[in-house]
Formats: sequence, C-alpha cells, structure tokens
Amino acid sequence: MKFKLVIWRQPRKKAPGGMVTYEVDDISPDMSFLEMLDVLNENLVTTGGEPVAFDHDCREGICGMCSLVINGIPHGPQRATTACQLHMRHFKDGETITIEPWRAKAFPIIRDLVVDRRAFDRIIQAGGYISVNTGSAPDANVIPIAKDDADTAFQAAECIGCGACVAACPNASAMLFIAAKAAHLASVPQGQAERTRRAVSLVEALDREGFGACTNHYECMAACPKEIPVRFISDLNRDFIIASANHGRFGTLPPQGEIEE
Repeated sequence: MKFKLVIWRQPRKKAPGGMVTYEVDDISPDMSFLEMLDVLNENLVTTGGEPVAFDHDCREGICGMCSLVINGIPHGPQRATTACQLHMRHFKDGETITIEPWRAKAFPIIRDLVVDRRAFDRIIQAGGYISVNTGSAPDANVIPIAKDDADTAFQAAECIGCGACVAACPNASAMLFIAAKAAHLASVPQGQAERTRRAVSLVEALDREGFGACTNHYECMAACPKEIPVRFISDLNRDFIIASANHGRFGTLPPQGEIEE
C-alpha cells in the first residue's frame, strides 16, 4: 500500500509550524498506524531528513500516549481504537492522510506531534486520589462492594488519560477525563468520605489548567478509545453542586494522608 502523509511539523514549542507532505510506499495492511510512521522515519533518517516526533509507549492500547489527530479525528476513524491499534487496512491504498497533534491551550506542542499533557498529572495531584493511611494490604473481601458499583468503578477506571476527549471537544474541555476519575473513586466505599470535595478540587484544577467548559457536544464520548460514557459528567456535576450547597463555598481536599471527617 502507498499513502501520502500530510503531517504537522514544528521544531519546538514556540517556533512556527506547518504541514509537510511525505509519501510512503510498500506499507503492509497489517501494520499499525505507528508502525507506518516508523517506516516513514526510517526513510527520513536514511535520506538525511529529520524524523517526525510522536508519542508512543506500550503500543497495546493501554498507556494513552499515542495522541494523534488522524484525518480530523482523535485516534483516527476506527471507533474505540487507539492510534497504536489502528491498522492501515482501514485506509484506502493511495489515500491522503492528514496527521496533527492534539489542539488545546492546555496541551502545548513540544515538537511535531508531541504535546505536553502534564496538566492531567496536576489535575490528578489536586484530587484524583483517596486520602487513606498506608499500611499492609487488606484482604480482598474485607469490604463488600455491590456488583453494580464494582462494574461502574471498572468502567470508569478504563480511562487511559490520553486526552482524546480534549482534542475532540470544540471547547477543549477535559470534563470526561475528570468525571471518569471521580466516578472511579466515588463508586467504592473508600471514596465516599471525600466524594463532593474531590469533585470541587478536580473542577478547580481543570479551570486552573486552562481547559474549556463542557457544553454537552458529546464529541468526547465519540472520540474516547475506551468509550467512557458522558453520564459520568452528570454525576460529577451533581457532586459539585452538592458540595457548593452544603458548604456554602468551594473547599479543597485535605492534605495527603489525612481522612476527611
């Protein structure tokens, strides 16, 4: 298979960038999208060119590093699939493929297709955890959890933090990301004590990082490779409103290691 690739190239964060066209040939339909980019980079290095920088790690659809907008769609045209698990057989031979990085103020471009997603790390540090004392691991069945709650927790925990929801949203909102993290912890007994204050901390961190507001476009769920449902956003909004009503002001989580009474 042969493809024409139109790729965003930008040498560094504050340098101007632009779309550059390349051609790749002899691509197997069984190659993943990232393997196809590997072939391109091998050709560029062989001819003395500068390889295209792009994020990758596990290449198994788990880590969320493969942040590419392919033909205008985060992770490409295949639903519920990360870019690393997208295969070239889903494209037509001779097709022109446009490849861009995530586009969001909170995800500044580092180089080419690589963006800085440390904003997600800071959001998790602000509230994406449960404040409990450390110690020996409890037995698995010490705290019974209803199956429906366990299923919800597992569904929310599937979020890999890739940022496709931000790239797909016209407002560059990350509400689906923080809603998944909040729902994961709110679905288990250990997360109930800090539930409403956690919602406030996550939303406040979201605003500090410069993400946009959610206006219910649902593009986030459509682009999510793990198909996280938008109903988690409703649950987060409910907890946020309850926190505001109960405390009369927005609070923050207690210091790490302390349990809220």
